[in-house]
Amino acid sequence: MSVTPSRSKPSTGAVRASDRVYETLRDEIVTWRLKPGAVLNEVDQAARLGVSRTPVREGLGRLVGDGLAVPGKGRTLIVSDVSADDVRHLFELREALETQAARLAARRADRATFERLRHRFAHASELLTGDDPQYRAYYDLVAEFDAATDEAMQSPYLLTSLEWVRAHVARARRLSQLNTARLAEAAREHALITEAIAEGDEVLAAQATAVHLRASFANILSTLRPREREPMAVEPVPADTSALEASRVDDGRPVTGPG
Repeated sequence: MSVTPSRSKPSTGAVRASDRVYETLRDEIVTWRLKPGAVLNEVDQAARLGVSRTPVREGLGRLVGDGLAVPGKGRTLIVSDVSADDVRHLFELREALETQAARLAARRADRATFERLRHRFAHASELLTGDDPQYRAYYDLVAEFDAATDEAMQSPYLLTSLEWVRAHVARARRLSQLNTARLAEAAREHALITEAIAEGDEVLAAQATAVHLRASFANILSTLRPREREPMAVEPVPADTSALEASRVDDGRPVTGPG
């Protein structure tokens, strides 16, 4: 799978159509409605999406640039596969990007925004119920956190890279099973990250983000479908985590402050 973000732009005459083709196919690939190995035939996709072949060709070119489509037999394109090695490479990049995003957010954020998010993550277990088996409300909260961080960090180039890697991570996450216990722990990890950002603590925000991503990575690897399961070591969290550990109570849950 390619790991080079796409920088290609559609030609002026087909901007709207090619954007629609690209966004539709990208969403279908990320959500596994188009699975690895699915053939992306230009003629078929043009008929299905109700556009000419030119915007389809341009949209497919952007997917190739994103690493979501690769050459198949002959001159065809197919949806790229996702392997355990891909997951490892993605999380290596994700950790580098998101820890920096957390640092910048802690430096520049509106404190009240992240204090409100901290409070909501502290009570996020209430969202993990049988009334919402797909946990949409929880994932909506995570999306709000991502959006708030994106805005707070004020770094458009970093944001471009984050958007690319998040699409691949969202796709990889579909390989793993829903795990309520892990989501509850992830909510506590997010509570600590948001607390650090709200307090302007760049070091703790970055360290807490690294811990969260390492745990997410380990969870995806442990629950990969059998066809994807491969032996792989998870690197330990860097030793310099004194600030992070000092903010945790004895049972490992983050201290989220008063309220």
